[in-house]
Amino acid sequence: MLSERRLEVLRAIVHDYVGTEEPVGSKALTERHHLGVSPATVRNDMAALEEEGFIAQPHTSAGRIPTDKGYRLFVDRLAGVKPMTAPERRAIHHFLDGAVDLDDVVGRTVRLLAQLTRQVAVVQYPSLTRSTVRHVELLSLAPARLMLVLITDTGRVEQRMIDCPAPFGETSLADLRARLNSRVAGRRFSDVPQLVQDLAESFDKDDRGTVTTVLSTLLETLVEETEERLMIGGTANLTRFGHDFPLTIRPVLEALEEQVVLLKLLGEATDSGMTVKIGHENAHEGLSSTSVVSVGYGSGSEAVAKLGVVGPTRMDYPGTMGAVRAVARYVGQILAES
Repeated sequence: MLSERRLEVLRAIVHDYVGTEEPVGSKALTERHHLGVSPATVRNDMAALEEEGFIAQPHTSAGRIPTDKGYRLFVDRLAGVKPMTAPERRAIHHFLDGAVDLDDVVGRTVRLLAQLTRQVAVVQYPSLTRSTVRHVELLSLAPARLMLVLITDTGRVEQRMIDCPAPFGETSLADLRARLNSRVAGRRFSDVPQLVQDLAESFDKDDRGTVTTVLSTLLETLVEETEERLMIGGTANLTRFGHDFPLTIRPVLEALEEQVVLLKLLGEATDSGMTVKIGHENAHEGLSSTSVVSVGYGSGSEAVAKLGVVGPTRMDYPGTMGAVRAVARYVGQILAES
């Protein structure tokens, strides 16, 4: 274990390197920070930190910069994330409050995260496999044509047209709507097939064909919509950090184009806690010079999806983690109220 003093020296190095982009020397550290020890002691502490792999010397006669291992310890020993200021909180509220539907919520969240953190923002759409049915609406468009509208607890709305095998009256439609919702409203998508499997048999013989068609359409909708979707924004922010990527920015951009890679990066949605992956902790080779900060969001206590940011390892971790957490909380509130 590092002594508290050496940890303090490491924190000072991270703070200065993130702020100045310049390797940090012992003289500058002693001048900028109240470490309470002599420059010689700071030099000894830096030598020890370097020996243990927490900092490195990028080239001769330069100061030191944090390594992935150094950033990891810095993040693990953070006393707390940087809270949002009152104007920032108001801006988040104002920006997200105007959203009209789920696509708009996700789009606004991506833009907001990218602006707040000046990194690349990634937002996963709420996963339907973890969603519940809020309501199923059935509307008559013609004697033998219906519209099915599926509304989820996260505000997602799916519409399907249904051609019925025979005309279906308003009374039968109202009956089906009521019986269907009494079984599936408030229930998880994964439970729906079992909940409706014998529903058609409880209707008159003349109506069973249409009821079966409606139920088949509902189940097909649930299956179709379980694929994961993402929205990404702020990729141009990476160009500000060109010198933070050892060779070129291209591998990072290529990795960000792959949805599967991004979904893996964000991690399992069911894990709602804050996750920080630093440098080589990211399995994808193209992202070994980046850090990913992600957290789950949802309309209740359970996360239905993840959101986060991707940026260089030279990142303001307390500020980025604070912004990601605050935005996730607001998005969760909006979904709960929608």
